[in-house]
Amino acid sequence: MNQRKAAVVAAALAALLLAWRLLPAQDTALPAANPPQATTATAQQPAAAASAAPAAAPLSAAGQQARQAQLALWQQRLARAEQVLESYRASTRYPYESRPITEHPDQVRPFEPIAEDLALRTPGREPAKGVRIKTTQERVFASGQESIRFTVAAYDDDGKSLPLLVTRATAFDVPDPRQVTGRPQVPVAFNDAGLEPDAQAGDGVQSARLQPATQGFADYAGTIRVQVYLNQNGKLGNVYFDVVYSPQVPAEWAGVRETLNNGSLDFLLKARVAVAGRYVVSARVDDAQGRPFALLSFNDEVGTGDQEFRLRLFGKLVRDGEPAFPLRLRDVEGFLLLPDRFPDRSMMRRLAGTVHTSASYALTVFSDAEWTSEERERYLAEYARDTNEAREQVERLQR
Repeated sequence: MNQRKAAVVAAALAALLLAWRLLPAQDTALPAANPPQATTATAQQPAAAASAAPAAAPLSAAGQQARQAQLALWQQRLARAEQVLESYRASTRYPYESRPITEHPDQVRPFEPIAEDLALRTPGREPAKGVRIKTTQERVFASGQESIRFTVAAYDDDGKSLPLLVTRATAFDVPDPRQVTGRPQVPVAFNDAGLEPDAQAGDGVQSARLQPATQGFADYAGTIRVQVYLNQNGKLGNVYFDVVYSPQVPAEWAGVRETLNNGSLDFLLKARVAVAGRYVVSARVDDAQGRPFALLSFNDEVGTGDQEFRLRLFGKLVRDGEPAFPLRLRDVEGFLLLPDRFPDRSMMRRLAGTVHTSASYALTVFSDAEWTSEERERYLAEYARDTNEAREQVERLQR
């Protein structure tokens, strides 16, 4: 038997096996296509007599059960295929770079300090009873002249402030494991006297600021760790903060403009780019009532010189969401991606708060068309084929 014949036989066997698996467990035998002949004489009847018989005999009870089992299976497949098709269609009606911010709740306030609630403890020892340490860190990634504010405070189990002493705090690099030693440690000053960056004197919150460029890390790219040693009425412990720093600032912001483009609103962020490469930028859009509305992003290769990063607010997103105008673009962050390196990014300066307020537009100037792309159309066509196939099988089994 050649390969083609073998493949045909294998396919036929697979089809028979599938049909057998679809039958109910209590009755796995299909009715015979041609019932056994009672006698040799009946087996030798002329073909004309056979042609006079009815076209199709009613299915036996076992056959009806098998048919109902297949129908139930295909009905389930149809429901699942319809759900997948509609879910994909709905989730891709807007482009990747222009999404409702409700899909990204963690991105609504990207510049909020990072807060932690920890037990007071020294590594390797049991935690101190009745003492909690709350810390905040302004950011993780920093570059150029940027600085990072830290706070640390002690509380009892009921949330009441406890006196806390910072006995020592130092900043040092976390070296490559292949290196023998790192840089010398640098002292970091915490205070609760209302001196910058402490917000309020005597409130029990100890505050400090690290500016790597001026505190010994101007030529360093990597992780800087701030280790803080604490004493709460004789109970000892420590906490640490990690900062990923790059001395290079790859581009500087240079203003914002807007334009209507094919039924969408483009915010064009101007920049003077010193280092070419792939830039990733994100920003938030609030409506006139302060309601967080959209998350916009840019991810593309950019050359050096004066450039514009286009953040597009997609027309259909505006039509569906009906935000109150004017809109406010806020909290912009961007970085140059550095593949196969650590740190893997070089940060641009953060633009906190409102950076641009749009003009007021009527909803009718925005397009109501869904986003389309070669990829989206290909997936929709594939999911539609799955749906149509399941529907045809259901209709066939219901006849």
